[in-house]
Amino acid sequence: MQLKILRRTPQELKLEIEGEGHTFCNLLESVLLEDKEVEFAGYDVPHPLVSNTILSIRTKKGKKPEEALVEAIEKIRQRGRELSQEIDKALEMWMQKKGPAQK
Repeated sequence: MQLKILRRTPQELKLEIEGEGHTFCNLLESVLLEDKEVEFAGYDVPHPLVSNTILSIRTKKGKKPEEALVEAIEKIRQRGRELSQEIDKALEMWMQKKGPAQK
């Protein structure tokens, strides 16, 4: 993954993300929009055969768009850790119910 800054102002950030498409960018957009200080977050995949996505973020005064981006990425990481822990718990409970003979 490579990033290229296309536009940067105090309240706006526009990035080209090479090698990413809808899966990652849709998640990132959703988490960015949970932030009350983010006025706009969206992405565009200009060409369906090239995985270069354009991500745009606009924040309210007082918050830099890169701060919102870093916070969103940290939320995604935390949710991934929580999901992993819950999967481990569920698998452990399932294995206990199955008993040693059926593992």
